[in-house]
Amino acid sequence: MERAVLGRVGICCTLLALALQVCLASVMVKVTPEVEVIKGETVKLPCSYTTSAPDSSIVVLWLIEDSGARKQIAYKSSEGSGIEDVTGMKGRLTMGSDSSLTISPVTVEDDRAYFCQVTAGPPGVSENKTQVKVFFPPEKPVIKGNDQAITVSHDTKTSSEVSLTCISRNAFPQPRIIWFKDAMPLPEVNNQKNKTYMIPSVVKEASGLYTLTSTLFMQPVKADARSVFHCTVEYRMPNHQIKQESSDKFNLSLLYSTENVFFQLKNQGPIKEGDNVLMKCETDGNPQPEFDFYKEDKALRGLKGMLEMKNITREHAGTYRCEALDFDALEGVVLIKTLNLSVHYLDPMAVTPEGPLHAAKKGDTVEFQCKTKSSDKYTLQWIKDSEVLSKTGVLTLESVTLAKAGVYICVGAVPSVPGLQKQANVSLVVTGAPEIDVPVNGFVDKEGGMVTLKCSALGHPAPQFTWTPSGKESVTVVGNKVISTVTLEASAAVLKNGVICEAYNSHGRDNKTFEVSIKTDPHKASDSNAANRVEKQQGGSSAVMIAVVVCVLLLVVLVALLFFLSKNGKLSCGEKDKNNGASGDIKGEKSSEKGNEESVPFKNNPNTEQC
Repeated sequence: MERAVLGRVGICCTLLALALQVCLASVMVKVTPEVEVIKGETVKLPCSYTTSAPDSSIVVLWLIEDSGARKQIAYKSSEGSGIEDVTGMKGRLTMGSDSSLTISPVTVEDDRAYFCQVTAGPPGVSENKTQVKVFFPPEKPVIKGNDQAITVSHDTKTSSEVSLTCISRNAFPQPRIIWFKDAMPLPEVNNQKNKTYMIPSVVKEASGLYTLTSTLFMQPVKADARSVFHCTVEYRMPNHQIKQESSDKFNLSLLYSTENVFFQLKNQGPIKEGDNVLMKCETDGNPQPEFDFYKEDKALRGLKGMLEMKNITREHAGTYRCEALDFDALEGVVLIKTLNLSVHYLDPMAVTPEGPLHAAKKGDTVEFQCKTKSSDKYTLQWIKDSEVLSKTGVLTLESVTLAKAGVYICVGAVPSVPGLQKQANVSLVVTGAPEIDVPVNGFVDKEGGMVTLKCSALGHPAPQFTWTPSGKESVTVVGNKVISTVTLEASAAVLKNGVICEAYNSHGRDNKTFEVSIKTDPHKASDSNAANRVEKQQGGSSAVMIAVVVCVLLLVVLVALLFFLSKNGKLSCGEKDKNNGASGDIKGEKSSEKGNEESVPFKNNPNTEQC
């Protein structure tokens, strides 16, 4: 009994040891679960493993699944490596020393699962799977059938059906097509009972790429003539990208009968004489019919529904008529429309007294009147040199002067019609003796230098000039002023007496004297002024010093005189005290003399008065 138990324990221990050995000797294979690549590029599939088995016993295989069975495509062992002759992959595979598998260039057939399998002898066999996903963008989609003309009936049961085909070629993986109308996607409906539906189809090309077709069937209505259609192919790319490629946009060519006629003026704003006018007649049918134009009963020539008139006048105003020649129009549709054209005008300005020249004597009163006619309310203004002188048609100038001569403009305008404006000019000539402007004096650097002077004068007839003394003269006219310019030598007589300009005409004469002087150097003048100020300051200081010295000398003389008088007893400031003895006074006096020979000649004495 004991032997049987011991035997069973031994068997269990042996099995446990074998199981532990198998677990410790396992193989682990690591790959990239999913790899994305664009068709035509290169892809590398890494494979790594961990095991306790020696390298000499390791065999690495790369396999694919083909028709439900696995097929080896590459291998590597301690004895060497190789690539299998696999249909469709020959010449595109390489296996690296790190057990990785490289495919170049990638085709769409490479979109599949790849298995890296590692055999390690006693530890066993292990594998892992890599899924390769191949992508390729489609070509730009194209539309077919969008050039057909479709008849649209008011009865939807009899309306024609249009079929439009969108084709997207050479994509991988399979994309999808979306139809758009006015930038809004159409519902993907394939039920042929609907008025709008799509039928898709897919073709896999020999290259393995997909060509996708979607045919749109619809019964268009009249409003679809203005709608914009296009199709878009939506496809996938690496990193979970969803991209789109759109076809060209297009409109449907729809044929439908006329329901309304429109006749309108294309010009913006009021029409005035001299404008070019454009009228347009059109219908809401397609195609557009022929049109005839009339003004009252007079036939006019138009072109494709357009009536153009250039440089119109007020005679062009009136009622215009357009007739649409559409024989397919619905019964009861009015094919005639009318348009009333208004033409705004402003007559030329009429000025009295009539111009263009008007003469007056200095001191006279002058009155101008301006009149016109217009289709609308208008304004009148008299203007001279950009200054508004009157806002009525009458301009009165009292006691005119030579300065009031010039051009006066009457401007008429219609505020309600931009650009409608007319004007007339009249030139006023004021006759009288010349009037010379205030003279501008001349300067020269030194005596004998040349100086230029200008003498400006009003007057009519135009004045003539005489310069005294004379020089080189030239005359110019600026506005209603005549300017005489002279250049002459600044002689001593000119610097002293100046130069006289005299202007004269048949009505009289005027003269003015122009002074000519030598320029002063501002720097020298400044230095001279500074020197004068210094000289004055020095002179003032000297006078002060002299005054101080004289005062001191007078004071010394006065002190000396007082001392001398006091010494000889000729100066007494008070009477002596009669109570004092004579001898005492004498002694005191002698003592005082000795003690004060070299000091102040006066000494305070309680018995004497202070001087």
